[in-house]
Amino acid sequence: MSHVTCPKVSCYNAGMIVTRFPPSPTGFVHVGSLRTALYSYLFARKNKGKFLIRIEDTDQKRYVEGAVENLLSTLKWAGLEYDEGPEVGGPHAPYYQSQRTELYKKNVQDLLKNGTAYYCFCTSERLDEMRQGQERRKEAPMYDRHCTKFSEKEIEEKIKSEVPYVIRQKIPQEKILILNDLIRGKVRFDGRVIDDQVLMKSDGFPTYHLANVIDDHDMEITHVIRGEEWLSSTPKHIWLYEAFGWTPPQFAHIPLLLNADRSKLSKRQGDVAVEDYIKKGYSKEAIINFIALLGWHPGKGIEKEIYSLPELVEAFSLEGVHKAGAIFDIQKLDWFNWQWTRRKIEEKLEKIGNTLENRAKLLLELCEEYLEKDWLKDKNLLARALKTVEEKITQNPKEVRVYLQFYFQEPEIKKELICSEKMKVDTEIAKKVSAAAGKKLETISPENFTEEEIKKSLIEVVTELGLKNGQIFWPVRAGLTGEQFSPGVFEVIWALGKEKTLERLKKLEQI
Repeated sequence: MSHVTCPKVSCYNAGMIVTRFPPSPTGFVHVGSLRTALYSYLFARKNKGKFLIRIEDTDQKRYVEGAVENLLSTLKWAGLEYDEGPEVGGPHAPYYQSQRTELYKKNVQDLLKNGTAYYCFCTSERLDEMRQGQERRKEAPMYDRHCTKFSEKEIEEKIKSEVPYVIRQKIPQEKILILNDLIRGKVRFDGRVIDDQVLMKSDGFPTYHLANVIDDHDMEITHVIRGEEWLSSTPKHIWLYEAFGWTPPQFAHIPLLLNADRSKLSKRQGDVAVEDYIKKGYSKEAIINFIALLGWHPGKGIEKEIYSLPELVEAFSLEGVHKAGAIFDIQKLDWFNWQWTRRKIEEKLEKIGNTLENRAKLLLELCEEYLEKDWLKDKNLLARALKTVEEKITQNPKEVRVYLQFYFQEPEIKKELICSEKMKVDTEIAKKVSAAAGKKLETISPENFTEEEIKKSLIEVVTELGLKNGQIFWPVRAGLTGEQFSPGVFEVIWALGKEKTLERLKKLEQI
C-alpha cells in the first residue's frame, strides 16, 4: 500500500490527543485486548483525537497465520473505526513493526553512541550459570553487566568475527523514577532493581520494549492506555524516552480482568476470545457495553448501565477507570445481551406494530433453529408460549427448547413437586384446588381468556376455598408444567389456552 511520508513537523494539531492499540498477531482477540482497544478508542473520540492501530509482529516465532485478519475484522465488527493503520493507511505508515526494522536499527545506534545501551555477547550457557548463581545467593535475577567491560576495540573484533550478540538497555541504576499514572497516581520505581533488558535480539529484530517506544514517538502517541501487567515495564520505557531525548506520552494502566475466584482471566476457566462469544450469539452492543463497564464507571450517583457506543464516547473518562481488577461475570453478559436483544425487538415492533403475531415472529427468528419442528404446527400456541419465555430467549436462545417443552408435551404429574410442605399443599388440597380452578376457568369465554381474567378467576378461588395465594397458584402451575421453575401461573394458563388447561387440570385431580 502506498503511503504519505510524515514530514519532520507534527502531522497533528498541537494539543491533539492520539492513542493507539498495538496488538500482537499471536491468536484470536482476547476480551481484555478488546477492552484496551475500546478504552483507547473512547478516550480519543471523547477528546476529538486520533485512534491508531499498529501490528506488533516482531516476535516471528509466535506469529499465527490469519491473526491479523481476525483482529481487524473483530475491530470492524465492534465498530471501533481507526484513523490510521493496516488497510486504512496514513502519514505514519507502515503499520507492521516487521516493516519498520530499519528505523529500529538506526535509532538503537544512537543509544549505543550515547552510552545508554551496549552490546552483550553472553552465551545462553553463561546466562544460565549466572542466574543459577544468583538463585543460590538468593539475589534478584538480573544481568550482571559482564559485557560492559569490553573496550571498543574488543567489541569491534567480536562483531567482525560474527560472535552472536544482543543489544541491552543500560538502566540508570542510580535513579528513582516517579511515574504519574493517569489511573494509579504516583508510582515509584528504583533503578537498582530493574534489569538491563534486551532491546535488539540476535536475529536483528527489536524486542517489544524498543519497538514500542520508537513507534509511539514516531506516530506521535500522546496517551498510552494499556493493561496493568505492563506497569513494571514503564520505567524502562520512560528511561528509553529520556535516552533518546524524547518527551514520553502519558500512561494509564487499566485493571486486569479476573475470573470469579479473582485469578487472572484465562482460557482454563472459560472462553476468553471475542470470537467465542460472537459464535455463541452475543451481540456486539452487549459485548461492548459489558466490557466497557469492566473496570470503568460513568460517575458517582449514575446508575445507568445500558450504553450504545456513541453514548460511551460521550460518558467515558479515565477518571472513571478503577484500580482494582474487574470480575468477568458471564451472567452479567447474559443480562446485557437480553437488554440489547429486547431493545432491538421493541424498536422493530414500533415500526411494524406491537402485536402478538409480530412479537412471536421476531422471537421465532432468534430461536427457530433450536425448536422441535412439530412445535411449529400450532402457530397460535407457539406465539403465546414464546411470549412467556421472551426473557429466556433473548438471553440465551439455544436453551429455549427446555423452557418451552412443557407447552407441547404432556407433563408428568409429579406428586412430590405438587405437594409442597413449604407451600402447605398436600394431596387433598391439590385435588380440591385443581377441581375448583378448572370449574372457575371454564366460565371464561374463549374471547375473554386473558391473563387479567385468569388472574381474577384464580383470586376468586383463593377466597372461596379460604386458602393462601401460594396454596392455589403453586399446585396449579406445578401440575400444568411439571416444572419447579416456569413462567407465572397466569401466563402459563393463558399460553396453554382454555382447552389444554382444563384437560391438564382434570388429570391433576387424579393425583
